[in-house]
Amino acid sequence: MKHFARIDWMSAALATLLAAGGSVACSESNDGPDTPPGGNASPYVTQVFDYRPAVGQFINELPEYKEGDTQETMNRKALEAIGNNNLGMVSLGGFGGYIVVGFDHTIENKAGLCDFRVQGNAFYANGQSGYGSSEPGVIEVSIDANGNGLPDDEWYEIAGSSYNEGSESWIEQAREAGNDVRTIRNYEITYHRPAAEPGTPTEEYIRWEDNQGGSGFRSMNPTHLQSYYPKWVKEDQITFSGTRLPQNGIDLSGVGNNFALYKFAYGYADNEPNTSDRSAIDIDWAVDADGQPANLSGVDFIRIHTGVNQENGWLGECSTEIMGVVDLHLIDVQIESNTIKQ
Repeated sequence: MKHFARIDWMSAALATLLAAGGSVACSESNDGPDTPPGGNASPYVTQVFDYRPAVGQFINELPEYKEGDTQETMNRKALEAIGNNNLGMVSLGGFGGYIVVGFDHTIENKAGLCDFRVQGNAFYANGQSGYGSSEPGVIEVSIDANGNGLPDDEWYEIAGSSYNEGSESWIEQAREAGNDVRTIRNYEITYHRPAAEPGTPTEEYIRWEDNQGGSGFRSMNPTHLQSYYPKWVKEDQITFSGTRLPQNGIDLSGVGNNFALYKFAYGYADNEPNTSDRSAIDIDWAVDADGQPANLSGVDFIRIHTGVNQENGWLGECSTEIMGVVDLHLIDVQIESNTIKQ
């Protein structure tokens, strides 16, 4: 008999933490950053509450799965990779795959300034500044309103440049190429564990369907022949939901061998090189479920999920990769947020 589970990331995160006997530093006040007792605050990730990737070519490799690993083990491996400025890497897989991270203090929201940067592995193609490898992740933030040190309060989405429809410079080019350029909130996708691992390249590897009437397959490419389905997940179907972004991969060759992944203007993870000011995020961009400003004083938790559902030829699926998160204020980096949105 097959098992089915909808991925409820919140309950998974809390169950993981409690089962492991874990705890995190809690703020007594939500009015500003809270420095841990006995030491200075770290600018970097100090907790991984939940690492739940969707299927993808780097899954079970970044971080590496070993027989017997559990959700708790993989959370720890993710922290070892991206925590404390280690600058390792984790892959979130295809659309919906996510990670939830925390810090030893509240990241302060300073007026007019960007507050943090999610580090990824985006880069520009040679001689280009508009495209290369941009695999955007949607960012959500939360403040520890109930003071229990857990990510169980309301989440607010960072309203990036495609929060509303059709705002990217490349949208019409993508539309002409046949891409789905809609932004869809409450998008939902289900992936099915394959009956057998092919071990060889195939275009029809892992089946998926969404709540928009769409369906298809994740392909297996010649470079990565391991299982793309997270092996520590016991269920045979996994479902993810969240904001889905326009498809940004455009085949410049017309024959499927030169995909350019166009960057979004601002507000996403793994979208701009880490050295670019435009990879920085202003907490003031956070909005509630109705699209209204969240007006947060700071954030304690950050959640990132892969935002695009697209296969890009030999490049494979669009999959957000994360190398860490940094509090810009604690490393004395000042980036005016109004310069990012121009």
